[in-house]
Amino acid sequence: MATAVPAAPTAPAGAAPPAKIPFRFHPRVFAALGADLVTDDVVAVMELVKNSYDAGARRVTVRFGGGSPIPEYLEVEDDGCGMSRETVEEVWCVVATPHKARNPVIGGVSGRRRASGERGIGRLSAARLGDEFRMWTRAPGEPCLEARVSWQSLAKTDDSARGSVELRPREDGLRGPGTRIRVSDLKQEWTAERIEDLRADLSRLVPPFADAGEFHLFLSLPGAGDAEAIRIEPDEFLAKPKYRIAGSVNADGAIAASYRFAPLAEDGAPRECAVNLSRLQVLDGNGTSRAPVAADSPRCGPFDFEIRAWDLDRDGAGEIAHRFELKRSAIRNAIRAHRGISVYRDGVLVLPKSDAARDWLGLDRRRLGRVGTRLSTNQIVGFVSISSRSNPEIRDTSDRERLTDGPALSDFRRLLEEIVKALEAQRDRDRPNPQRGKAMTSLFADLSPGTMLERARTAAREGAGAKAVLRVVEGYAEQAEESLAAIRDRFVRYSQLATVGTIAQMLVHEIRNRTTSIGRFLTSMKEHLDREPHPRLETERDRADHAAMALETLSDGLSPLASRSYRRAQRTAVVEECIHRCLDLERGRIRRFEVQCSVPDSRTVVAVDPGELDTVLLNLITNALYWLSGVDDRPREIGFVVESRGPTGRVTVRVEDSGPGIAAEDEDEVFLPGVTTRPGGIGMGLTVAREVVAAYDGKMSVEPGNRGARFTFDLPAGHRQGVRPVR
Repeated sequence: MATAVPAAPTAPAGAAPPAKIPFRFHPRVFAALGADLVTDDVVAVMELVKNSYDAGARRVTVRFGGGSPIPEYLEVEDDGCGMSRETVEEVWCVVATPHKARNPVIGGVSGRRRASGERGIGRLSAARLGDEFRMWTRAPGEPCLEARVSWQSLAKTDDSARGSVELRPREDGLRGPGTRIRVSDLKQEWTAERIEDLRADLSRLVPPFADAGEFHLFLSLPGAGDAEAIRIEPDEFLAKPKYRIAGSVNADGAIAASYRFAPLAEDGAPRECAVNLSRLQVLDGNGTSRAPVAADSPRCGPFDFEIRAWDLDRDGAGEIAHRFELKRSAIRNAIRAHRGISVYRDGVLVLPKSDAARDWLGLDRRRLGRVGTRLSTNQIVGFVSISSRSNPEIRDTSDRERLTDGPALSDFRRLLEEIVKALEAQRDRDRPNPQRGKAMTSLFADLSPGTMLERARTAAREGAGAKAVLRVVEGYAEQAEESLAAIRDRFVRYSQLATVGTIAQMLVHEIRNRTTSIGRFLTSMKEHLDREPHPRLETERDRADHAAMALETLSDGLSPLASRSYRRAQRTAVVEECIHRCLDLERGRIRRFEVQCSVPDSRTVVAVDPGELDTVLLNLITNALYWLSGVDDRPREIGFVVESRGPTGRVTVRVEDSGPGIAAEDEDEVFLPGVTTRPGGIGMGLTVAREVVAAYDGKMSVEPGNRGARFTFDLPAGHRQGVRPVR
């Protein structure tokens, strides 16, 4: 049966047909949009230079002239393909032309390039910089053309049809193909300091340590000729960082990179290692998130990256200054010019264009939680190379200050954050820390003045002068400062765990209050169902009862962390029950990572608080799950072995996985506070696990290897009637 379609409304008989009124733009749109869309004069000049890049130029000169020290005009001249009369009329004179979008790859004298701009921001940038505009342009085989525009006069024109550009041929213009733009009647005063800021920002326009091809930038200062133009290029030491991570993210969202530590001191030993993170590891973050997982496939496309980092404290800056014969201020200024992570699309800078956007990843805010370990924007110079073809959804906003929000940008940021975390984890291993391997008691012993006093007395008995005794005191002071720094660092890490105790106390209180009320309701529901059976309600009631019991179990596990007065060995635990409980807490990640877990069906009692045993097991399980998420060449497995030895009264527990394993050189460091290779980890999980075991006179160890990790620890056996120890 046909569906009736309502007829379109018709005009009353004798009515005039609807008029078609064209859109019109007032000529002042150039000045208005130039000020609104391009928010900074330096950014405006960079947009003009990008136009030269799009024109296939090999050489671009930014020139200040007409006065010194304050210039009267600004020029941007290139040797690109120039424009014909038709291009000027049909493309340049049309605001927001789709020409570059329709012709993304442009051929020029230096070969084929992908256009970096699409919105026609160049002429708006010129309108922002000054009121008077002149352009000389010449296409191959075409005469030179001169265009003149007075933006101020154009803005005063009432009729958009009368707003026009003066265009005329000029025989005395450019000799070869290219374009020269001159902006005069400048709106801002270009001081020497402002021009230096421009030089620094122009040096970021192409990747500072990547092959930029045949594209070279020059800056001609006020009062100087082109023969004295400055070549814009990064400082030498930027090519030789102390820490570097470089690699790529593939279409599946996996990270493959290499890390290199290159000490500046001559007696230092370099270190290199591979850094590979699977898509699962990226989504898993630091391994403790319970948030829903994002899409398995990335929303952004593949990209390349390189991030370089330096230590810029007094010693670190001094090391660079000594190696490259530079002043510390010059070092900091050079890194300041390039600082942060810059995004380049098809070889040209997209973000950040101004200082306000340097920390677009939020690294400085993130660093506040762990100053020293985490990198700030001022310590890194990085670039990310994307292409318009593989990352069409990563676009800069019209004001050139940000990237447009969306799923692609969220995924892009998440990947870069994990890369920075990986760099930080590796850097932390290579930073000098002579106190890292010492126990807390040893650190306090280093503060004792006894050794210093004995050395001073010995020196005095031997007739040493005041200078010799002073050296003894200075040696003690230096050692004490190192120990104090290490103790401060250690207490910061332990204070983070103390915060967990406060949270645990709150959670235990809230869980028990809620489960008490839920329990009363479930009891009433059971009594009601005993009188009036209802199969579906009985099933739901049993499910709710199971959930309440799980909450009670979780509360019991948290109670040791929440209580400051509980006594060890007052309670006993069944190891296998604790294993199942911890695996149940991680069942989401176990299912997501497709991990097979094997637990013995025995029941082994230990004289350990269940909550503390859960702490040990959960740390080992979460650690194993993180590393297993990066395994693709073999089954992902976690196995548990529990053995009870009657004569010693101890129970041995072994947790093993099929992950990448632990290198032999890391065997002695994995349990040290703050040592981790997990991006975003704080390096305390295995430390806490070992200290809990040590509190029960046990020992935790790890077997190195590249086919999985195996952690072994022992605990005191418990005694419970009816429970047979495992043989």
